Amino acid sequence: MTRGGPLRADPEAWFALDPVWVRRSHHRASGSYDAAAVLQAEVRGQLLSRLELTALTPGLVIDAGAGTGHASRALKRRYPRARVIAVDAAVGMLRMARRQQSWRHGFDRICADAERLPFADRSVDLILSNLMLHWCDADRVFAECRRVLKPRGSLCFTSFGPDTLRELRAAWGQVDAQSHVNRFLDMHDLGDALVRAGFAAPVLDVDRLTLTYADLRSLMSDLKAVGARNFTAARPRGLVGRDKFAKLHSAYEAFREQGRLPATYEVIYAQAWAPADASRRLDPPNSGVSLEEIKRQLHARRVT
Repeated sequence: MTRGGPLRADPEAWFALDPVWVRRSHHRASGSYDAAAVLQAEVRGQLLSRLELTALTPGLVIDAGAGTGHASRALKRRYPRARVIAVDAAVGMLRMARRQQSWRHGFDRICADAERLPFADRSVDLILSNLMLHWCDADRVFAECRRVLKPRGSLCFTSFGPDTLRELRAAWGQVDAQSHVNRFLDMHDLGDALVRAGFAAPVLDVDRLTLTYADLRSLMSDLKAVGARNFTAARPRGLVGRDKFAKLHSAYEAFREQGRLPATYEVIYAQAWAPADASRRLDPPNSGVSLEEIKRQLHARRVT
């Protein structure tokens, strides 16, 4: 199948992710990830803070797409009596996650794909996932999460939205018509997917963060360091030549503000619950937290 033929005619195939390449890229980035993952750490902190707004006493907690294990350690600290399991498809990431272990905050590590979770039906109380979902098939991940969650179990996650790296996508659009930046689902599509999977009362909202760089090479270096490469099936093979990179550089310069190049990230925060009864969908117990209340409390914490 050539990129100029059927792939281009089928947008889904054009932007389909290559799971082998995703896993390999994150494995290779495991050693450089923490030093470059400034945005990922900020989003992780915001996601974890939202757990404080929901009454949970979990026995089994899964950190899906655990990466280097920072969220797993934080979850064990928050729920000391729970068993916390870090799950990641990249062996290198789980090896680095070992550094987060301590006798007080120990957690298990399992190398597995989030689309095929190695857990029994209705066995998990809480699944947390920070910035992993956009590297997977959302419907498959949600179906697996719904399968393994106990009744009234909770799924909390973040994902990148379609405005992510919009400057880079626009700059590449002036260079050629190939696929250079991954496609990201918007908040409404994710909400629909949660409902399709049978989740109750999903709550989603969006934030936008901007990182700035001195030059384009610094941005590209950071993306490579966290394993965020172009994973689409129609991605160009081979290295970017000098002429093409020069054109990309020139196009991106149009976005420069106050001496810096911006990189926008649209971050989607979501929480949903497995219904108490598989035959009906009920509001989650003890949640009582609307989207407006979440925003109000988070804003108050930032101010204080």
